Amino acid sequence: MDLGIGERVAMVAAASKGLGKAAAKALAREGCRVSICGRDPAALEAARAELAQLVPPAAILAHACDVGREPDLAAWYEATTAAFGGVDILVTNTGGPTAATFLDLTEEHWAGGIQSTLMNVVRMSRLVLPGMRARRWGRIVHITSLAAKQPQPLLTISSALRAGISAMTRTMATEFAPDNVLVNALLPGHVATDRQIHLAEVRGRKEGITVEQYLERAQAAIPARRFGRPEEIGDVIAFLCSERASYLTGVSLQVDGGATAGIY
Repeated sequence: MDLGIGERVAMVAAASKGLGKAAAKALAREGCRVSICGRDPAALEAARAELAQLVPPAAILAHACDVGREPDLAAWYEATTAAFGGVDILVTNTGGPTAATFLDLTEEHWAGGIQSTLMNVVRMSRLVLPGMRARRWGRIVHITSLAAKQPQPLLTISSALRAGISAMTRTMATEFAPDNVLVNALLPGHVATDRQIHLAEVRGRKEGITVEQYLERAQAAIPARRFGRPEEIGDVIAFLCSERASYLTGVSLQVDGGATAGIY
């Protein structure tokens, strides 16, 4: 299926590894010019080299950036537009905030989570939306978590902020749909990434079991009986960014192997 986004300009945040890299690769395969960011220069360069195997190297930009810092985001956006022109597609993404029970979380934990998980989404969207409206074409996908619909133990900050991003996704979709700018959220379930291992370590320690025991139990609790693969998330994101999804906006779509229990 031709997704109709060849030559579109895509910015994918935190794309040096994990779900961000999977999204960037899926968009590159569709012929997009892709700008990625990340904090680790070595991992970022490795991701750029991988993407350059899928499209001409000149169609890939890698920019060092901490998405929790507003000046970094502005510099990344400026570098992208200087290299490729107006941004057509934005995929927001970040590592999860501190995982802990409510009373173990400090003011600093909450403030850091708000900056890295919520405000980066607000700031990135502000940067790209004026141009998308002017060109009357745009796609924004916020990568969040199934915790937005089904709050998770220990993911106190994440559950609160991801639910807020789903609400913001709905309000953004309503505001910008008349301009043919579509805004959706992608809620991954348990996917085989570094974050999954980190959470298994935290939860296993709390329960007095090994990481391997926790991972085995976690997979058994998923109807699909396995963790997702990053590329499975990336492919859904590419579809949401495509011409084939031109009547789909305001959705918080879980891709979780059936793990979310609710029907909404």
